[in-house]
Amino acid sequence: MLRVRGLIHPTSAVCATTDTARGEKRLPSEQNQAILKSSGGPLGECRLTQGRLSMAKVGFLGLGRMGFPMARNLATAGHDVHVYDPSEEVGRKAAKAGLKTASRVDVAVEGADFVITMVPTGRHVLEIFLGDDGVLAKMAKGSMAIDSSTIDTADARRLHAAGRERGIAVLDAPVSGGVMGAEAGTLTFMVGGSAEDLERARPVLEAMGRRIFHAGEPGVGQAAKLCNNLLAGISMIAVSEAFALARHLGLDARKMQEISAVSTGGCFSLTNYPPVPGLVPNVPSSREYRNGFASQLMLKDLKLAQQAAIQSGTALPLGGLAAALYGMFCQAGHSELDYSAIIKLIEGDGVRTSDA
Repeated sequence: MLRVRGLIHPTSAVCATTDTARGEKRLPSEQNQAILKSSGGPLGECRLTQGRLSMAKVGFLGLGRMGFPMARNLATAGHDVHVYDPSEEVGRKAAKAGLKTASRVDVAVEGADFVITMVPTGRHVLEIFLGDDGVLAKMAKGSMAIDSSTIDTADARRLHAAGRERGIAVLDAPVSGGVMGAEAGTLTFMVGGSAEDLERARPVLEAMGRRIFHAGEPGVGQAAKLCNNLLAGISMIAVSEAFALARHLGLDARKMQEISAVSTGGCFSLTNYPPVPGLVPNVPSSREYRNGFASQLMLKDLKLAQQAAIQSGTALPLGGLAAALYGMFCQAGHSELDYSAIIKLIEGDGVRTSDA
């Protein structure tokens, strides 16, 4: 059912619907299209998944390398997406791409069923949502906030608690898949919060991702992301060392990849996202390490993992070393390069780590 200006209409009467159980598409009558249009509602395709209406009004805040393609995919899927970014240049880019841009945060989130954030740090997330003038204060009871940034688990739980106080559902839903996954709509979501709230949000998340995991209670989505990026950072360094050793021992990089991919050394950083240019097309290493997951973001996540380790009493010796190496790499002026570019530091490829 779809509620339009106080009236309830069968969804199939006012939207072009696809029943995924039957694979049948039904078009609305001209009369009901007129009803929906007069209500200010969308005329795009709505999807029914096990009886749920999936089209929603979404406020999307943060249009960086990840946020921009995520918001665009939401709009392409038929959701009514209103976006905001503090950069005027980014706003113009969004408008040129056909997105509905807002000049202020409150305009972007007005009347939204879901508000999604994709911003750099937990400080940004809390500044956006909390306080008397924060986004939570502007959202309607029963709506939902979804934070897809990578932040500290304690900050995520603080956001959950603030949402509960105002009657607003919250999910921490960080992602994996990088810019390529964001552009292709194939991200993996790691979700913390109630299973019921996740089911409500699933049609929105499915417009941006291919795999959606319920990691557990509030904050545990962030825990899953920190563990994943801890693995990614350490394994990228290990793979870079292996490629460096292979080169010095006369083993061709492609042959080394081919052998190790089907041996005990096989991993994502070797087969799908190698740091050596030319082995896999379209990955950052084959694009001069541009437009990927920036090394400064990997460093941020490794530091968050270290912080969580201290709070939980967990030893992370390799995590600490990985953070130190990425810190050196970023300090040498390479913070914007994809994290696979760490091979430059391993191989000493023109990377200076001090002024000496």
